[in-house]
Order: sequence, then C-alpha cells, then structure tokens
Amino acid sequence: MTRLVALFACLLWAQATLAQEAADAVAPEAAGAGALVLSGAAAEAQDAKAQGRPVEAQDWMVVAANPLAVEAGARVLRDGGTAADAMIAVQAVLGLVEPQSSGLGGGAFLVWYDGQTGEIITLDGRETAPLAATPRLFQDENGEPLEFFDAVIGGRSVGVPGVPALLAEAHARWGKARWRGLFREAIDLADKGFAVSPRMALMVARDAERLALNSNTAKYFVPRGVPLVEGTLLKNPAYANTLRILAQEGPEPFYTGDIARDIVEAVQNAAGNPDVLSGVDMAIYRVKERPAVCAPYRGHNVCGMGPPSSGALTVAQILGLLVQNDIAQLGPSNPETWRLIGDASRLAFADRGLYMADSDFVPVPVEGLIDPAYLSRRSGLLQGDDALPTVRPGRPEFDHSLNLAPDDPIEQPSTSHISIVDRFGNALSMTTTIENAFGSRLMVRGFLLNNELTDFSFTSHRDGVPVANRVEPGKRPRSSMAPTIVLENGKPVLVVGSPGGSRIIGYVAKTIIAHLDWGMDVQTAVSLPHLINRFGVYDIEAGTSATFLASELETLGFEVNFRDLTSGIHAISIGERLMGGADPRREGIALGE
Repeated sequence: MTRLVALFACLLWAQATLAQEAADAVAPEAAGAGALVLSGAAAEAQDAKAQGRPVEAQDWMVVAANPLAVEAGARVLRDGGTAADAMIAVQAVLGLVEPQSSGLGGGAFLVWYDGQTGEIITLDGRETAPLAATPRLFQDENGEPLEFFDAVIGGRSVGVPGVPALLAEAHARWGKARWRGLFREAIDLADKGFAVSPRMALMVARDAERLALNSNTAKYFVPRGVPLVEGTLLKNPAYANTLRILAQEGPEPFYTGDIARDIVEAVQNAAGNPDVLSGVDMAIYRVKERPAVCAPYRGHNVCGMGPPSSGALTVAQILGLLVQNDIAQLGPSNPETWRLIGDASRLAFADRGLYMADSDFVPVPVEGLIDPAYLSRRSGLLQGDDALPTVRPGRPEFDHSLNLAPDDPIEQPSTSHISIVDRFGNALSMTTTIENAFGSRLMVRGFLLNNELTDFSFTSHRDGVPVANRVEPGKRPRSSMAPTIVLENGKPVLVVGSPGGSRIIGYVAKTIIAHLDWGMDVQTAVSLPHLINRFGVYDIEAGTSATFLASELETLGFEVNFRDLTSGIHAISIGERLMGGADPRREGIALGE
C-alpha cells in the first residue's frame, strides 16, 4: 500500500511537471516545425512528446536528436535493416543537421545487445591523442593550465576522429543493408538543402564570434558576417561529397587518403593554435572492443561502456550506493530522495576523479569500484540526516599499487545520443560527440573537427603525483558518455543515454531510477526535472517544479544553484510493446512501427 501511495504521488508530480513545462520546453521546436518536411508519423511523434506521451510500436523503434535523422533511421528499419544499419543513417544526417554536437570529425561509444546470442558488446570509437602530444599540451610556458577556450579553438584540441571507423565496424559486425544506401538521406539533404532548426540557429548565434575565427567555418555558419537563422535553407555540397566517398570506398580515404591529408593540414596550420596531429596518427587509428561494465540494480543488470568512459562505472556506483535505500517509497518529490541521490553522486564522482581514465594507459580498478561489498561499506556515509560536509575518494579493492592525484577536467555538454531497437531483437545505445559546441571550430570537407583532447586534465601532476587522465601519446581522453542497456533476466528492458558533459551520468542515473523505482513510462522519466550534484553544488533545473525542493536541500546543507540543464535523453523501454521517449528539452523524436 505504501508503495502504491508513493507511486501515485510521483506520477502526480511528474504529470504536474509536464503540464507546467511542456509549453516552454517544446516551444522552440514548434516555432520551426513548419520548416521541416516531416512524415505524418513524425508529426504525430512530435505531438506525443509535447503531450508527455511515449510513442508505442511493436517491431522497431528509433529515437534521436533531430526528426530528419530519425526518419532516415526509420526508413532503414522499415526496409529490414538492423539497428546498426539504422544508426549509420541517423549519424550521417545528424552530422549535417546538428553539426554542433556530433559528426564524422568526432568520436562515439556504442553498446550493443545481440538478439541472437544475448551478448552485450561495447565498441570504443573515442578519439586518440597524437603520438607527439605531451602531458603539457594544455599548459603555458610556466606549466600553468590554459584557459579553456585558449585550448579549444584551433588544432591543439583535435584528436583523431573515431566515428567513421566505428560506423564501418558496426556495419561489418551487425549490418544487413547495403553500406552505400545508408548515406542516401544525408547526401540528398546536403545537396538539396535542409531547414536550419531552432536549436542549430540558437547555437550558431551564441557562438558566432568563435565560428568567425576560421574562414571555412565562418563561410558556412556566419556567411557575410551574419549568423544563420532558423528556417534558412542550408546546403552543404562538401559534406555530400565526403559522404559519397565514404559510401563508395568505406572509411579508408578518411584515415589514409585525401580526407586524412586535409584533416592533418587543417590541424597543423590552424591560425594561432596549431597542433602536431600527423598522417601516421590518422592511419593507425582503430576501434576497440572493450569489456562491458555491468552491475546489478533492483533485479536488473545495468550495462554500459567501460574505460576510457567513466559513464557506466559512475552510474553503477550511484545506483549501487542507493540500493539499500527505499527510493521507491520515498518518491521523486521527497527532499530525502535527492539528499541520497546527490551525495551518492558526489561519492561516485570523487572515485571517478581519482581512478578513472584510459585503461590502456592507467590501471583502473573496474571490479573494485562496482563491487557490491565496497559500495555497501561506502553507502554507510549516506545514513546521516544532512548533506555530507566533505567527500573523498574511497579505497576499492585493487590488484595494483597506485599513486594518483585527482583531476579537474572541463567537459562541455555538446553531444548527441541514439537509441534503437530493431525487429531482430537487437538493441543499440550510442552516444556520439565532438565535445564543445562546434568542436575546435575547424571545418574540413563539410564537417567539423572535435576538440576532444580538452577532455584530458589540463593539470598533469599535483605535488609531483601524476593525474590518471593526463595527456599521453595515443591515449583516449576520459569521457562521461554513458550509453546504457538495462537487462532483466538477460533480456533488454531499457535502452537509454544522453548528452550533457559530465552531467550525462546524473541524467542517465535519474532516468533509470524514475523508470525502475518510480514506475514511470519512458517519456515521463525522460521529461522529469533534473537535480544534479557532482562536486557539492546542487544544480536544479530552472523554471521547473523541482525548484520547490531548493529550500529543503539548503536546509539539509547543500549549496543550490538554478540553471538550464539541457539534456537530450533518448530512451526505449522494451516489454510487450516498445515505448520511446524523446527529451522535450531538444528537438528529437521517437518513431516506430
């Protein structure tokens, strides 16, 4: 009975929240909807999101950040393609219509559930540092860390892109459709033009000054000194030609041919901030299969990407620290719920900052960090009544001696997430990024290059002790991307992920808790207001019903900050039917049949 009361209360809170926020959250998209040529199904999906309803389907489902990209993926699934095939079509379009977030010049992590074998497979398409990079890459002549944008703009921040290689690897493993046909919609849109979306226009306007620093980038995004405006018909023939090369020849020209040469030239000759990326760095890039990180929660198995991503480990730690508390009974409107979630997150982030990095370079105590016994002991810190006054890393069991210092990297929230389930029982969760909005602001052959190397710690040592996530040659920077597939009895029941910098971890954990503990459907769970605590300050999503918790959290000892928290959570729940939820804070939709 108590659980029913709690569930009823949380549903009322979620419904009130949706009613209060729907107009504000969807208004930016509605303003530009007429400029998009969408199918009736896509228009219905937009309406469902605006009304707070999940989209239902029987055979397949795709959720991504732009309706045009979702429709491209839907066409592939409708024609009998796999989730891997559809992802390629989606990513190709996203790189055109949402270039500020992801694309060929970036990297991605992919989590795959195989419908035939029941395996969870994770692929690492993260960017790599040049072989000539040193731990002082982002320091001045005095060894002091550079200011963020002094490091970002230009070639210094560019890592070897991983997306093209990842697309090819996924298709080789799991594709059924012809590779060439998967780029059809993206090439057509690039040639004929697409309407600039409200979000893209807003991002260009905010970043116009930096975009103008590079001539190729300026010509595209700030033509004649005027930022692109919503509804502009924008063509990108250079991108169409790049996609044609990939469609005909695969990823080889990108890493060893003319495209690689142009990338290296752009990085090495970036005005004022060149870097040491070479043709050899491009040629030796490889996608890596990594062991999946899976951890138990409420009778489920929560699986995601291990190092160099910190996403799955940190999400698993948050959930593992909470498992001894009855979050379901407390409900989402109780400040005690958010005290527990907030401090669990702080404890997990303390471990993240000390231990997590690219495991090819730094021993990472993966098993120790998610060991239930370790988390049970550490969860004892949550048993007080107030916010933790101080938070320090724990000491998980580890088979290496380790002397590392905590780091302070800056992660920016310009990323995108794709969730797909196909008719063959496969499920795909992929988070893809160029890091900061518009990446390095270098544009080559119609796509932007990443600034992913700024995900490394700018500080290489503290008091002579090395930082795990320092820059090293060939290393992959630590990420917070958390593409996740939740299993029950070995079968997927939830596919989820989000953009959002290091807040990705909190967005994904909250959505899993909302769905599993509070019984919310995926759209309600995705739309739920955000309360995020990583390092002590509690960020509460401005303009939402969650703001009523602020005074209670302050009383508990938290410092509170109201701010926009623009996630882009895309989720699919799998039961008797598929249900898709797209984040109302962005332009994406869910489509399925």
